[in-house]
Amino acid sequence: MTTDRKEKASLLLIYTGGTIGMKQDPVTQTLRPFDFSQILAEVPELSKFAYRIDSVSFDPIIDSSDIDPEAWKQLVSHIEARYDDYDGFVILHGTDTMAYSASALSFMIEGLTKPVVFTGSQLPIGMPRTDGKENLISAVEIAADKDGCGHARVPEVCICFDNHLYRGNRTNKMSAEEFKAFRSPNLPPLAEAGISIRYNDALIIKPSDWNVKPKFHKDLDTRVSILKIHPGITRQVVRNILCGEETRAVIIETYGSGNAPSAGWFLEIVREAASMGKILLNVTQCLSGAVDMGIYANGKALMDCGVTGGSDITTEAALGKLFYLLGKTAENDKVMSEIIKNLRGEISI
Repeated sequence: MTTDRKEKASLLLIYTGGTIGMKQDPVTQTLRPFDFSQILAEVPELSKFAYRIDSVSFDPIIDSSDIDPEAWKQLVSHIEARYDDYDGFVILHGTDTMAYSASALSFMIEGLTKPVVFTGSQLPIGMPRTDGKENLISAVEIAADKDGCGHARVPEVCICFDNHLYRGNRTNKMSAEEFKAFRSPNLPPLAEAGISIRYNDALIIKPSDWNVKPKFHKDLDTRVSILKIHPGITRQVVRNILCGEETRAVIIETYGSGNAPSAGWFLEIVREAASMGKILLNVTQCLSGAVDMGIYANGKALMDCGVTGGSDITTEAALGKLFYLLGKTAENDKVMSEIIKNLRGEISI
């Protein structure tokens, strides 16, 4: 990147809440959020980039465990309203639900031509050993970076953490204590930050037309439940979740490559839910790998009952994808035809 491009780069930081935006009060020793309009004073290293960096904070800020679809709509609204004013967007977010938020935004913004980079930290930015500064600096540099044609280097919704840039809808949180808080088990990083930032350009999704403004989708239908299969699961629990009156879709977290109990009562309830028009999506509980219901008899039994395989999609991405698709149409058949498609790089082909 040339100096000229650096000087022209403009970024918007959006602070939702979370550990990264906290400082320790020198008197009370308690953590409190700092004023993000003073971000260059807190992280003076950012001034060396010569970017124009503006910031906006949620009011009130939100603990990541309280993040909900309304917060996602607020984030999308911030980006939509300022899309033409900035080269990229950095979202500062608590780690607990960051993978859910990044996944959801990847579906809510269609046709991105600019980076939307989530980051955060395990320790507050004001603490001596914080990982927040390094995460933020890397996220800012990546969000501002352009290729030789002047286009964004990574026009995707991503998570930047511990020197790695991941596609947002491929991640999940792996540790509550380590600085390496996130992983992307079924897709390599889009970039790695060392002495220089090394991009995996072959994996990065680029728009078909850089001049077309994205579509912003804020109509979400959240009538989705998650059923985690486990030994000893009861008939009543399965029925309540799969056949719930207000549920349009259920993500079924199964064993291995998509297996579940073969008990007659279990399959009967699954079949009943499918006959009610419920969308049933099979996602593996495993840390990596994919659902293939044709391998074992137990998986094939689910398929025969009307369950759709989710390939290697994460639970977080499956949830965001269903919210988005259900919000687009009241016709479940149309959702079923879309759920198996790779819309934003969320599944492997």
